[in-house]
Amino acid sequence: MIKIDHLTKRYSDTLAVDDLDFEVKPGVVTGFLGPNGSGKSTTMRIILGLDHATKGQATVNGTRYAELKDPMREVGALLDAKAVHPGRTARNHLRALATSNQIKTSRVDEVLEFVGISAVANKNVGTYSLGMSQRLGIAGALLGDPGCLLFDEPVNGLDPEGIRWIREFFRTLANEGRTVFVSSHLMSEMAVSADEIIVIGRGRFITSGSVNDLTKNAEGTVLVRASDHDKLAEIVTAHHGVVHNTNDEGLTIAGLSSDEVGQLSFDAGITVFELTPQRASLEEVFMDLTAGAIEYGAQKMDSAHD
Repeated sequence: MIKIDHLTKRYSDTLAVDDLDFEVKPGVVTGFLGPNGSGKSTTMRIILGLDHATKGQATVNGTRYAELKDPMREVGALLDAKAVHPGRTARNHLRALATSNQIKTSRVDEVLEFVGISAVANKNVGTYSLGMSQRLGIAGALLGDPGCLLFDEPVNGLDPEGIRWIREFFRTLANEGRTVFVSSHLMSEMAVSADEIIVIGRGRFITSGSVNDLTKNAEGTVLVRASDHDKLAEIVTAHHGVVHNTNDEGLTIAGLSSDEVGQLSFDAGITVFELTPQRASLEEVFMDLTAGAIEYGAQKMDSAHD
C-alpha cells in the first residue's frame, strides 16, 4: 500500500503539492489524474525519495522509501522512459540495476522476454523509439519483482497493440495483489484500465472513487432520432434543455432526461425512432472537476475575418 499523509511540497514561491492525503490500495489499478502542473509527478517523486516533502510524508507499506531495506524488491517505477544512458544496451542497463541491488542476473532475461524486447536487448538504448524505451522502463520496474509499482504516463509512444498489452499487464499485476499506481492524461485509457481514480488539481486533492462512482451522478446527454429534429430542438430549448448538435443523425440534448425528452416529443406529435440516455464520460467529468485548477489554458482565437 502507498499512503500519502498530509503531503506538502513547496519550491521557493511555488506550492506544488498542498496537503495531499490519500491511499493507494493493493489489488486494484489506481489511476492518478490531474491537469498539467497539478503535482502528479512531484507526488510520485516524493514517494520514490527523489524529492523531499516540505511537510507530511509518503510511505510504502508504512515505510519511507529512503528507509526501505531492499527498495527495488518493494517498489518498481517508470517515471521517465528516456532516463537511460543512450550508449548502453538494454541488457547491460538492466544487468547494472540487478547487480547494484543484489538481484540475480538471470532475472534480466526474464523481464526482457516479458516486455517483448529480447530481440533488441543488445542494441544501444539511444536507438530505441519511445515505445521501446517504455517497455525497457517497465522491465526495469519489474526487475525486483516488487509488490508496489508506479508508472508515469506509461502508454506514451505505444502502438495500439502495446496499449492493449499494458492494459492487460496492469490487470495481471493487480490480480496478483500488487499495488498499481498509474499517472496518465489519457482519460479514455484510464476509463477502461483503472479500478479506482484519484483526481488532484493545483496540488490539492479533489476527489476519488471508481469510474462508475465518478460518472454515475454526472449530468449526461440524451441522443434522440425523431421525425422532425428542427421542431424538437425548438421545444427542447423552450423547456430549458440544451441542444448540442442537430443533424440528420439526430440530436444530442443536455439538461433534460430521456423521459422528459420522450414526453415532450409525444406531446408535440413527433415520432421518436431512437431515445438513448448517454452517461457522461470520464473525460467530461474530469474537465468539470478540474475546471478551476488548470494552470495553462488556451484562449479561443478570434477569427481573422471578424
